[in-house]
Amino acid sequence: MRLLLTTDTHLPTRARVLPAPLLDALDEADVVFHAGDWVDTATLDLLQKRSKQLVAVYGNNDGPALQERLPLVAHVELESCRFAVVHETGPAKGREKRCAAQFPDTDVLVFGHSHIPWDSQAPGGLRLLNPGSPTDRRRQPFATFMTAVVEDGRLCDVRLHNLPPR
Repeated sequence: MRLLLTTDTHLPTRARVLPAPLLDALDEADVVFHAGDWVDTATLDLLQKRSKQLVAVYGNNDGPALQERLPLVAHVELESCRFAVVHETGPAKGREKRCAAQFPDTDVLVFGHSHIPWDSQAPGGLRLLNPGSPTDRRRQPFATFMTAVVEDGRLCDVRLHNLPPR
């Protein structure tokens, strides 16, 4: 099962459209994760239309229209691998321990907010993934997104994709 992970798209304030490599990955994915800060409903509509399955939440920059359509936290089980999606996880310091306590029945936590790619594992086994932002790299060298595979109930082949400058 092929996964696409993205967050912090901030359309149309940070970019007019989603980058072509992200859209190509969208068409190849079996499940798409978006960890919030859409900003506009048109991007949600696009991902809902083009995704086979969308697992998504709203973020701190998402207004009432998005909050009415999306949860604050989403959960999904894919081939016995338990995922949670949330926008904010707080400061980097202590993140693994804090998230493991908050999401005890989760194998993979997808989050956003910082625009900084993150891939770590908590002592109890929780994998934490932040795909960065495909449209607003902030102080990072590249705008980014992630892909991964779920196979035999395990997350594998996690890849961070650097996008070319706009």
